[in-house]
Amino acid sequence: MAWDSASVMQWLLEMQSLEGFLQTLADAALKRTVVEGVGVTIERDHRPLTVVSAGPAAPPLDEKQYGQDDGPCLQAGRTGQEILVEDMLEESRWGEYPAFAAACGIRSSLSLPIADGTETVGALNLYAGPPNGFDPADLTLLRSLAAQATGAIVLAERLAQTREFAEQMRTAMQSRTVIDQALGMVMLQRRCSADVAFGILRSASQHRNIKLRDLCAQMITSLTGHPPVIPELPDRP
Repeated sequence: MAWDSASVMQWLLEMQSLEGFLQTLADAALKRTVVEGVGVTIERDHRPLTVVSAGPAAPPLDEKQYGQDDGPCLQAGRTGQEILVEDMLEESRWGEYPAFAAACGIRSSLSLPIADGTETVGALNLYAGPPNGFDPADLTLLRSLAAQATGAIVLAERLAQTREFAEQMRTAMQSRTVIDQALGMVMLQRRCSADVAFGILRSASQHRNIKLRDLCAQMITSLTGHPPVIPELPDRP
């Protein structure tokens, strides 16, 4: 079954959050494949978390891996490699985890890396009851799904970086307004150029070990009896 990229794009446009989008993908994976559970693991600063899940199997299996800091989902996220477990009863990796999974009725699993190479790493985890629970059609579908999850996470990170940059620019523009007001006052008092006035303010800032904006704000307040006027900047579109 081919993945409908148009449907994925529609989901992304309709969702109000990254979590909502990932939940929609997890629900779709559970519905379109024969698995007992689907989970999306996200790890930042070595702190893994299941951000969304579908079906009852994923949460306890994910948490078991987090508790021992080892398992197929963590290995997939940290190495960027697909991890397919065909039969938990024949698996010797990851300590107690395979026996725990088999006791939970899960004999096979698939962990696909997502967001590899970004600040956020993770995996799309799928848990099937029988051994060898993933056929080639499932793999094609789920790899496409993992790619869509990666794209959504990368987009969310870029939007967050854009918002942070815009806020930094907003703060810088407001600081510039305060400094410009103080420059005008020094130029009027000293009858000097803007360059000379700026040098005076910078030297005072360094001598008093105080930020230039804070120095200027204090000076304006002292001379006028009121804090500097900072015009409201328009919000980002």
